[in-house]
Amino acid sequence: MQVQDAQREVRSVYLGGSVGQFVSGALWLASAAIGTWGSRRSAILALVVGGMFIFPVTTLVLKAMGRRAALSRENPLGALATQIAFTVPLSLPLVGAAALHRIDWFYPATMIVVGAHYLPFTFLYGMGLFAVLAGVLISGGLCLGLYLHAGFTAGGWGTGLALCLFAVVCLIVGRRDAGPEAAPGVR
Repeated sequence: MQVQDAQREVRSVYLGGSVGQFVSGALWLASAAIGTWGSRRSAILALVVGGMFIFPVTTLVLKAMGRRAALSRENPLGALATQIAFTVPLSLPLVGAAALHRIDWFYPATMIVVGAHYLPFTFLYGMGLFAVLAGVLISGGLCLGLYLHAGFTAGGWGTGLALCLFAVVCLIVGRRDAGPEAAPGVR
């Protein structure tokens, strides 16, 4: 399988990453809401624990839509996707250290980690848009953490909204690339 074909399959199966972005965006918004109207500890737990379920929930949503929810065995990018998925949990000790130093750095630090995790998506999906998302999250995290001091949940709300907006853009791109192998009802 050629790289372009593998990337096309990734875009097609995962609708350009849109479903995962919606799931992730909803999680960030829920966490920010918990942090705004509940406790900081609960907000942190919601994002960290909920983050472990982003891919399984994305898979369930794709299946509920009647779509195929996995790459073909021939696609060599499946292994890359798995490796990328582990970058965030492996970076959580760094986020924890930042939050222990200053609790308002939890969301900005997580934004930087998640943003950096999106950089390899540029190759995985063959979509430069993921570099834009990475840049938005990384620069947003840096600005919130170092300069703006906008409060505990500002990064959670901003990231949730950015991911949902990005999901719409990804859906448009993903639908353009959706081929017959990912058509509704085909598994």
